[in-house]
Amino acid sequence: MLDDVSFRLKKGTTLAIVGPNGAGKSMLFKALLNLVPYTGKIEWSGRIKIGYVPQNLTAGDMPVSVREFLAFKNCPGIKGCLDTVGLDVDAILDKRLGTLSGGQFQRVLIAWAILDGPNVLLFDEPTSAVDIDNEEAIYEMLNRLEEENEITVLIISHDIHLIRDYSEYMLAINGKVIFFGESERIVEPAILKMIYGSEVSLARRAKGS
Repeated sequence: MLDDVSFRLKKGTTLAIVGPNGAGKSMLFKALLNLVPYTGKIEWSGRIKIGYVPQNLTAGDMPVSVREFLAFKNCPGIKGCLDTVGLDVDAILDKRLGTLSGGQFQRVLIAWAILDGPNVLLFDEPTSAVDIDNEEAIYEMLNRLEEENEITVLIISHDIHLIRDYSEYMLAINGKVIFFGESERIVEPAILKMIYGSEVSLARRAKGS
């Protein structure tokens, strides 16, 4: 259960949400999506349209082609969205979802999320099923979406080492223990120890290395 979560986020920035398993990270997303009851209030500045990719979606659960999957939204711009997320449109459009690699499938899910033009994106562990190189590539692509389209991006991530390089702000939560601020401040050892209950060793990996 989460208690007394409070933060203010600028439009067009990326917020990383970190914490141990069961800390309430996914519950926070459900509250933002009005999927669970909560006390207090959530205030958005202006008109909000949210794109959301939940955790643990697998391609094998969807026996359709990329074209058919994206067509469920009945929105124009499918090819443009696939191009935006770095996929070869002609090569992938008629492939079955179950034949895609983990990185390709995650990019298709991101294309799904941006297809109807959201200005807020919520991603729950978007890189949990991909290798480190694809993980970096996906975060870089999300940063481009944020910068080029002034989209606000919220990402739940288990990988503090990497996500700190791709987020301006970080929300570290563990039930009633909550810290919010610039990412480089939140990854200080004393704060992470309070969140995770033990020492957390962070080794910076240069982008693209």
